Amino acid sequence: MARVGAFEGGVDWDALGFVAASEYRCAVVAALDVGGPATPTTISDRADLAVTHVSRTLGELRERDVVELLVPEERSKGRFYGLTDGGQQLADETAEVSG
Repeated sequence: MARVGAFEGGVDWDALGFVAASEYRCAVVAALDVGGPATPTTISDRADLAVTHVSRTLGELRERDVVELLVPEERSKGRFYGLTDGGQQLADETAEVSG
């Protein structure tokens, strides 16, 4: 499992490539960057994606420490997700690369 972290030049190129390689991952990271922490349904609305895609993508991004669950793991409703510090750095880098 790769971790988000600063490498030469302050960019984790592996994590950036992982996010940039998927339209869904880019959209979820951008939705959290612009709108702040949110539930999968809210992220789905912000990114104009099906909630099933958002949920799967959040799992992928959690494995890479790009996003984090902000409520207790056992909570089944009202699960808010937000960017980690490394995820915020990736959001900034992704915006620069795609912008």
